[in-house]
Amino acid sequence: MNAKKDIGFSSGKRQVKGYEIAQHGQIQEMKDGWLVRSQSGNGFYRVSDMFVCDCPDSELHNETCKHAYAVRYYLEIEKRKPEGIETDKVRLTYKQAWSAYNKAQTQEGRLFDVLLKDLTYSIQVRETPQTRGRPHLLARDQLFVIVKKLYLQMSGRRSISAFKASQEKGQITHTPHFNSVYLFLNNPKITPILHELIAITASPLKEVETGFAVDSTGFRTTCFGAYCEGKYPTGRQHKWLKLHASCGVKTNIITAVRITEGEGADSPQLIPLTEETAQNGFDMQKVYADKGYIGKDNLERITELGATPYIPFKSNTSGKSGGSTIWRKAYFYFKMNQDEFMQNYHQRSNIESTFAAMKKKLGEVLKSRLPVAQENELLCKVIAYNIMVLIQEMHELGIAVDFAPQ
Repeated sequence: MNAKKDIGFSSGKRQVKGYEIAQHGQIQEMKDGWLVRSQSGNGFYRVSDMFVCDCPDSELHNETCKHAYAVRYYLEIEKRKPEGIETDKVRLTYKQAWSAYNKAQTQEGRLFDVLLKDLTYSIQVRETPQTRGRPHLLARDQLFVIVKKLYLQMSGRRSISAFKASQEKGQITHTPHFNSVYLFLNNPKITPILHELIAITASPLKEVETGFAVDSTGFRTTCFGAYCEGKYPTGRQHKWLKLHASCGVKTNIITAVRITEGEGADSPQLIPLTEETAQNGFDMQKVYADKGYIGKDNLERITELGATPYIPFKSNTSGKSGGSTIWRKAYFYFKMNQDEFMQNYHQRSNIESTFAAMKKKLGEVLKSRLPVAQENELLCKVIAYNIMVLIQEMHELGIAVDFAPQ
């Protein structure tokens, strides 16, 4: 969109233009605002929940622009009718492959167990020799029960009946005691195995995904902070773990994760996430992240991996590159091609949808008490989520998923 056409509108003209945008259904709801398509059709502008837009007109004149008026008409907040036109709320609709969705949902429980069994059998784990005591559960069976427990969102005791059903189907060799499940989760040796399982569950979509969004989200634990919070009036606060993840923007499959404390910085995690995604065999062509990830090292590493970074610059960023050609090119591309940039950048919202779906289906609270168990519990949630995504894509895209060892 030509910025000159947006600048200089009178308030009444902005209102009329906003009404026209709303009538054509060119608005997409986001978690923290709305995306409004430019009237040229080449990109989007973001309107915050305070009705502040990032378009040139709003930034230059500091007034309500046509995109903000469009959102207000969409929400029926704006009651003034431009030129006497009656305003009707526009309800956006999205195409959904309901037949594939219904089949995936009705068969998810059965297919989840089948895929999980093949997945755990595909991992070669060296069993620890046992010389005394009751026989231990095989490592593959331990992985099966902890992931299935997180999928069922049930307590250890209530999960036993489901584990017995899995034993009868030959998916595990033995039903564990309910206390054993928590011991499995607290085993630090399974943490790298869970990371490997995440990579394996993402691998069937290597031919589908070429664009990847990176962001982080928090998961609350049931533990509280230090003793002083109870002694002094500082207020009790739950501890949090932060999940840093990369996901494909077409299917929302999670390709790589890192877990830090709740205050862990986001930007340093972008390089390991993108590197791991590339190492897992994905053809990475585009990487999307918010302005918190902007930095020369991040831009240069993404480019070295053969991808184009779509990371917006902060408002106080200058064009000084410090000798970085990639930084300078990215900066001027961002400034001079706003429409094209935003048309690509809005794909970043898929990572928000991924986190929302995972929390809604598998819960946003980590119930384990010990740090190792909390990290493993969160990794199991990611594995369970990825399996659910694969089941959906088996029906929608017709992909073949086979984890069984040859």
